[in-house]
Amino acid sequence: MRTVKNPILAQLLMQLKFAPPKQRRKQLQAAEQLFPLIEPDKRYPFEFVCFHITGYRPKGEIAQEMLAGSEVRRDLQAFIVKLSNQLAMPITVEKQPVYTIEELANRFAVSTRTVDRWRNRGLLGRKYIFKNGTKHFGFTQSAVDDFLRQNPELIKKAGRFNRLTAQDKKSIIEEARKLAEKTSLSRRRITEQLAAKFNRSIETIRYTLIAYEQQNARSRIFKKPAGTVTQKRAGELYQMYQTGVPIKKLMERFHRSRSSLYRIINQRRARELRNTKIEYIHSDEFLEPGAKEKILAEPVKAKTTKIPQALSSFEPVKDSLPQYLEAIKSTPLLTRPIEYELFRRYNYLKYLAGTEASNINPLRPKSGRLKKFEQYLARAEEVKNTIIEANLRLVVSIAKKHISSSAGLLDLISEGNLSLMRAVEKFDLTRGYRFSTYASWVIAKDYARKLPAEAARLDKPGAIELADIQQDRRTADTAGVVEIERMHQSLVELIKHNLDQREQHIILNHFGLVGKSFKKNYKTLRQIGSELGLSKERVRQIELGALQKLKRSLSTEEFDLLTGQ
Repeated sequence: MRTVKNPILAQLLMQLKFAPPKQRRKQLQAAEQLFPLIEPDKRYPFEFVCFHITGYRPKGEIAQEMLAGSEVRRDLQAFIVKLSNQLAMPITVEKQPVYTIEELANRFAVSTRTVDRWRNRGLLGRKYIFKNGTKHFGFTQSAVDDFLRQNPELIKKAGRFNRLTAQDKKSIIEEARKLAEKTSLSRRRITEQLAAKFNRSIETIRYTLIAYEQQNARSRIFKKPAGTVTQKRAGELYQMYQTGVPIKKLMERFHRSRSSLYRIINQRRARELRNTKIEYIHSDEFLEPGAKEKILAEPVKAKTTKIPQALSSFEPVKDSLPQYLEAIKSTPLLTRPIEYELFRRYNYLKYLAGTEASNINPLRPKSGRLKKFEQYLARAEEVKNTIIEANLRLVVSIAKKHISSSAGLLDLISEGNLSLMRAVEKFDLTRGYRFSTYASWVIAKDYARKLPAEAARLDKPGAIELADIQQDRRTADTAGVVEIERMHQSLVELIKHNLDQREQHIILNHFGLVGKSFKKNYKTLRQIGSELGLSKERVRQIELGALQKLKRSLSTEEFDLLTGQ
């Protein structure tokens, strides 16, 4: 089945798969409505795509990340196929006709191969359950009509060619044999002459001749077999394979043996997998003898309560927010030993995937090695999701401290969940911190960078949404928040110890270290200059000198906490 390749879109679509069925159906419709708006030769900001599918506008640098239109169209199609496969409904729910690939081919008197090409050109289809109980691709009347309006030349071109009859094929084969025996023309030249004589496309003639030779190996027309598959054809083959076209159909379509097709498919897979960016936190333990048996011997038994699928979205929607908050409130936290084992396993699985990727021969890839690579990444993703679900409550506990008129709880949770995902990727368990400490730091730092300075009061609109979340000291994870507060106070003490009074005033006020760590009160350089009777530029110079002093005195974590790096 086709996969989502762009990492930003893949992360978004990964979040969406946890939404309730009703919400996923809306997202499916939104993706289908967005698809025709995307032009392949243009570029679109991620915010545009995200908003059209979810109704939510992301913030920060990622919002303006530019995506190629061709990538967006390709990945939207993959998303529509996957989501419709999960939500497949009987065709009776549609109030319009639904055609299978075969029915559509018959309607327009074209081959099923032509319909497959139309799908690649933008004919949108979903998976439906048909009357016989089987699940197949289906195309609604409205989807077909839209495609006809946008591609009239394709339909006209297809209409000019009727399917070959048995007599047509026999005539083509006889004429090809005569030309091959009596002339020295190449296969290509003979194909071109036959196309002109029989008023058929070159591809139709070529397929007809290849199919005959494969079925009649002892009665070949040409001395030499057909040439190798071109890069373009190989790309078409791989694309069809990813969309779920059975290998038997591909053998008929491309007139190749099973082993030949898998060789081409694996070469394409290898090329993609070798380009996959894999980042992990390395440990010397990974290189020790028996590391695999030791780290992956038994599944880590994390005592987490599985959030019902209808409520387990990393991207909560407005209508289900109260249920989402209630569900994550009862989710047990990870104990320190379990947390350690999960991160150890997560990074080791990605290390194994990276090792497999480096050993893949792009020209002669082994399917077993490719499968191992994909399995390692899939298992790593499962571990990552376990960690994320166990820490969703931490995001809410920090988000509620930043509610303001310009930042409601829903937006804050969405931003915080993205920060949480990045924190999982970057967390180094060898430093001795709990993950909740590091994640709290990352989330709070992202809020500080993205939200206005005044966005820190609980008495503004949006706070009422927290009515369903009660602080229960028996289950609430406050370790991270407490640790961040401790680091905050320690940082203030180090600043006072290493800087003079004027430098302290500038650093503490500009970086919001006056007050509690989660209720920072930032001042601009101009405001500080007015207080000290200095110009903005002079304040900047003093600040740079002070930061140089601190960089020599603070640890990397403390300096990053100060500057928001």
